[in-house]
Amino acid sequence: MNRNLIIILAGIALLSACSNIPRRTTGETAASKPAAAPATTDGKYLAGDGPGADVPDNLDSIPDAIPKAEPLHRYANRPYSALGKTYTPLQTVGSYKERGTASWYGKKFHGQRTSIGDTYDMYGMTAAHPTLPVPSYARVTNLANGKTVVVRVNDRGPFLHDRIIDLSYAAAYKLGYVNNGSAEVEVESIAVNGNAPVAAAVTAPVVKAESVAAETVMPVMPPDVAGKVYLQLGAFKEKQGAESFLSKMRAELGDTGKDIILLRQSGLNRIQLGPYANSEEARRAANTLAGRLGFKPFVSQH
Repeated sequence: MNRNLIIILAGIALLSACSNIPRRTTGETAASKPAAAPATTDGKYLAGDGPGADVPDNLDSIPDAIPKAEPLHRYANRPYSALGKTYTPLQTVGSYKERGTASWYGKKFHGQRTSIGDTYDMYGMTAAHPTLPVPSYARVTNLANGKTVVVRVNDRGPFLHDRIIDLSYAAAYKLGYVNNGSAEVEVESIAVNGNAPVAAAVTAPVVKAESVAAETVMPVMPPDVAGKVYLQLGAFKEKQGAESFLSKMRAELGDTGKDIILLRQSGLNRIQLGPYANSEEARRAANTLAGRLGFKPFVSQH
């Protein structure tokens, strides 16, 4: 056998051996997913994700999660890093309330393992959160329509687009935003005393879904707000509830040196604080105010 033939045969053997080496997967599971952020042309959910082909007919009747005392997972509540950012999970329940954007995740992660080893069921009442203890329970309210669900937090995420929670498909359906992909919500951790859930105190009045009479509607956008950055403190269908909350916020935050305004936008009466020089300044202020208010305001760019 000549030398060139030997070299060729050796090369073929090497390529064959390489083809049998196990390829390391990306490790994308329900626990490591990105947020279900609008990424398709219709802006509803990530490419490859969605509601699934066989959606049950009884989604409206799926019961909320029932809070109960559970030991925290041994490993999933330790500090961790995701996408270059470090997260430190809370170690107690019932001490968290925040407002921000919720997304949802569906068939792409259905049947995969969550961060605590559960099998993700997109038709169960569960959620993923970056820092809430796992497992624990939370009450989530859609600020646009007042609908509320209780979910079991058993996964980590979302980590993209400043979203604060990922809900299961069923939970998002019951809150009325599966077709939009995301919604502005309030997330409130639920403390459990034995087997009796005890919710943290509510700072703001509950959003009601009744329509606002035309004669009471505020201007859609005050001229001096356009192009400026504010923090949203609350959003209400009823003007009366908004005005009551406005008075309370002016009493509590009168020393901030910022204006607290009520404006009508996208069908809601919104209470906002500002303006701020930019979004970064507003985010720093939101972090400072979170402990004072009991919830974290979110940035509103006009």
